[in-house]
Amino acid sequence: MGAKDAVCIVREERLSDPLPQKSGANGAKPSRSVKRVMVTGAAGAPALNYIRSLRGADEPFHLIGVDCSKYGLLTAETDERHLVPRASDTDYIPVIVDIIQQTGAEFVFAQPDVEVAVLSRRRAELPARTYWPAAETVDICQDKFKSYERWAAAGLKVPETRRLSDADDLRAAMSEWGDVWLRAVEGAAGRGSLRTSDFDQALRWVDSFHGWGSFTAARYLSPHSVTWQSIWRDGELIVAQGRERLHWEFADRAPSGITGITGVGLTVSDPEVDDIAQRAIRAIDACPHGIFAVDLTRDAEGIPNPTEINIGRFFTTTYFFTAAGLNMPYIFTRLAFGEDVAIPEPRINPLPRNLLWIRGMDRPPVLTDVASVGRAEAELSDRLRRLHVPRAHAVD
Repeated sequence: MGAKDAVCIVREERLSDPLPQKSGANGAKPSRSVKRVMVTGAAGAPALNYIRSLRGADEPFHLIGVDCSKYGLLTAETDERHLVPRASDTDYIPVIVDIIQQTGAEFVFAQPDVEVAVLSRRRAELPARTYWPAAETVDICQDKFKSYERWAAAGLKVPETRRLSDADDLRAAMSEWGDVWLRAVEGAAGRGSLRTSDFDQALRWVDSFHGWGSFTAARYLSPHSVTWQSIWRDGELIVAQGRERLHWEFADRAPSGITGITGVGLTVSDPEVDDIAQRAIRAIDACPHGIFAVDLTRDAEGIPNPTEINIGRFFTTTYFFTAAGLNMPYIFTRLAFGEDVAIPEPRINPLPRNLLWIRGMDRPPVLTDVASVGRAEAELSDRLRRLHVPRAHAVD
């Protein structure tokens, strides 16, 4: 065995014989002619990107959407839709199990962080396949301070960070760093984030979230971030792609400027990002398995610092890669079913650089490239030069 094989064990409980299925509404057993996938949080934009990616694959899927929003559920682009309790509800797992048995779902894909957390911890109760790393890995990745501690111990460059137990912790952090980044240790979409150098504002901010003990303060780095989304199988990297976020949609409506809604994404290929992202993952799990999406922010020297890992789920705009020719959800789902996949070449950053994904509310996203934007800018420059030419010269 190689070094990797010596430390890696199969982390996933893969069920070949799910529990007996209940009959459908018409008394018939669910069809098994196509793979049957349950998608949680199916009404959300991140799950929609997963769903549309599978719809664009080379084989059909029967998609079973579940969501806790009775209104949002009706927008899910799945073959079936089922309302479920919130993941925090004691009835959540029994309802999920019942739907799995009734519909014949063979694989459960959870997109919202809260559902990844609950389902990961109770995966042994699910009569269907799952594809997550060890439950401990999920727990560490979903706690930004625990992740920070792992990275600091591994010698990775990370923004100095303090957990805020009380106002004295906040005062000490701001006295040392001045400009700080506040955020909740758990949650997505920039939950609780704020950049400030004003102690009174910071104090009121943490108070308003009842955040003492569950918030951190970190030295502020920069607005420049990159995400490195990757899929692993028992310690082996299958594929990864870097993406830079050029701006957040509706940034002017959030105090921190972070909304969790990417307005423009850009494909990137940066060997330094590739190296640091892999080191960040292995600092938490020596045998990565499943989806690891590493967020990194560049410091004043331009060095990418890992700030969190979105574990077990794809980032919101993963259909960007699918439209560009890299269908990561399909690769992931085939792996979850224990099937071989055609590994892209190269495995890391197989997409061309400088592809753009432009999106917004109530309009379909557009796949284009940086050159197209440059041409529009050049046209405007030419127009301005023409308009500003003195009239006498224009007459000539």
